[in-house]
Amino acid sequence: MDDTKRDWVQSWLIKARSDLRSARALVALSEPATDTAIFHCQQAAEKALKGYLAFRDQPLERTHDLERLLELATALERSFAPLETQADLLNPYATAFRYPDTLGLQFPSVAEVTTAIAHAQAIYDFVLAVIPQDGRPA
Repeated sequence: MDDTKRDWVQSWLIKARSDLRSARALVALSEPATDTAIFHCQQAAEKALKGYLAFRDQPLERTHDLERLLELATALERSFAPLETQADLLNPYATAFRYPDTLGLQFPSVAEVTTAIAHAQAIYDFVLAVIPQDGRPA
């Protein structure tokens, strides 16, 4: 992989890793910021999938839809298909808790965030496993 492509792929994966770290830190606070933490879980999965698509030289759609990104990845490599459950669970978190709704402020539970972190980590780890070592962040 050439330097430009390697840097592009790694940049997506570094941002995904940072989102995972942020989610963990926010949920561990004495007063957990679960709404923000769960958003970072969705973002980590999105950026990991975009990192894979960049690795495969695919044009990156301006979308936050994990189901769409997973569909694109699965078309290139069928082994992504079992991640559908994780993508489905994380997909709504791009917007679900970012704004107040007519019922007022809503916050996910710490348990819900913990599950979301595990799902985002699974997607991130899977992407790392299918990308050559030189495309992975240090």
